Amino acid sequence: MVRKFAAEFVGTLVLVLFGCGAAVLGGFDHVGQLGIALAFGFAIVAMAYGIGPVSGCHVNPAVSLGAFVAGRMSLKDMGLYWVAQFLGAVAGAFLIGLIAQTGFANLGANGFDAGSPGGYGLQAALIFEVVMTAIFVVVILGVSGDQKHGAFAGLAIGITLAVIHIVGIQVTGVSVNPARSFGPAVLQGGEALSQVWVFFAAPAVGAVLGALLFRFKVLEPVA
Repeated sequence: MVRKFAAEFVGTLVLVLFGCGAAVLGGFDHVGQLGIALAFGFAIVAMAYGIGPVSGCHVNPAVSLGAFVAGRMSLKDMGLYWVAQFLGAVAGAFLIGLIAQTGFANLGANGFDAGSPGGYGLQAALIFEVVMTAIFVVVILGVSGDQKHGAFAGLAIGITLAVIHIVGIQVTGVSVNPARSFGPAVLQGGEALSQVWVFFAAPAVGAVLGALLFRFKVLEPVA
């Protein structure tokens, strides 16, 4: 279990460091929205192959919740993964703050209204995060089911996350991951922290919806 905890901690740290780091240290003026989206996607691909054999590379409390609801993970393991993921996200955001010239004022936090890059409101944020998390969980559970896709699973998951970011960075900055939102928000504080509940609630709902399709064998492959 120590190895799984360490893997999820490191994996979530890398996701936040690469993804949020691209937004904060690279910025829209230099790497652009596509570059930021690819940073998140490539981070997942890298970690899928780096720590996937150890922990399955959830690096996302919503993914672990989905695995639990689908009957693929115990409650005890889910709790352990959650702790590792949230701590890893804080560590990743902390590293960005140490590197950034602005310190902890901007760590790539998610938001709506004034916190949304495109000025989108709460309703848009909730709908986007629920729907996209459900889709993300469906892809993850689909490629990691009984009929495994082997070496291509990490690519499918990473490409999906990149596309979600291409579509939605202007809406919320894209969460689909409570830990990814929590790390920057808890250190950045202020409005980011006051809005972080959305990025806990919406991904949780989306994860459950996606996982139920597997729990009730709606999307399970025919034997």
